[in-house]
Amino acid sequence: MFDGNWRTTVDKGLTPIGHSLRRTGITADVITVIGIVMASVAAVTIGAGYTRLGFLFLLLTGIPDALDGAVARASGTGSDRGAYFDSVSDRLTDGLLFGGVAWHLASTEPGRIMMLPVAIMGLAMFISYQRAKAESLGYDAKGGIMERAERIIVLALALLFAELLIPILWVMFVLTAITAIQRFVKVWKQASVDRPLAARQQRRQPRARQRATTESQWRQRMRERRSLRDG
Repeated sequence: MFDGNWRTTVDKGLTPIGHSLRRTGITADVITVIGIVMASVAAVTIGAGYTRLGFLFLLLTGIPDALDGAVARASGTGSDRGAYFDSVSDRLTDGLLFGGVAWHLASTEPGRIMMLPVAIMGLAMFISYQRAKAESLGYDAKGGIMERAERIIVLALALLFAELLIPILWVMFVLTAITAIQRFVKVWKQASVDRPLAARQQRRQPRARQRATTESQWRQRMRERRSLRDG
């Protein structure tokens, strides 16, 4: 939802900051690494039970996550390598943060409630995979009610109001599951429109190859007959 409505506006607003950071000599990769370090500190802090302090480090994690792309654009160093590193770091950051929440719940709550953030993390990875696979096939899988930016915002609220942590996590789980369904349906519809044409092309290709083989064999026999006749 954030990507579709506000991503472009936010990126434009961060462009001047990206130019300022570029002049200091800092690179986008360094900013990404700083974000991973902040996420690691946040995960340990949350796991130790200091949820409000974890909220602060979570905010500090979001700053590098927002600025690395701005620095890359300002310096003209955007590349497939950088995009890959940024995407991998996002998945790693998600795993660290929700792992920290699971660690905290395992230490403070009875039963298996610590599996709730693990389930959210699994759904988040599934959503990311849906987008990556769809885009590799030429489809659009962006959108949904609970994308990564929304998950980080809701997680921040859960850490700030620790007494509501579990109810907020349940809300996040439901909305993340809905997002997974939304993306699946979106790509399924796009692929369903393309499938009849693709199927026709697949049926035509064997026939075309068979026709080409037949014509080639006919020409070969004609050449052999001419050779015998001329010889």
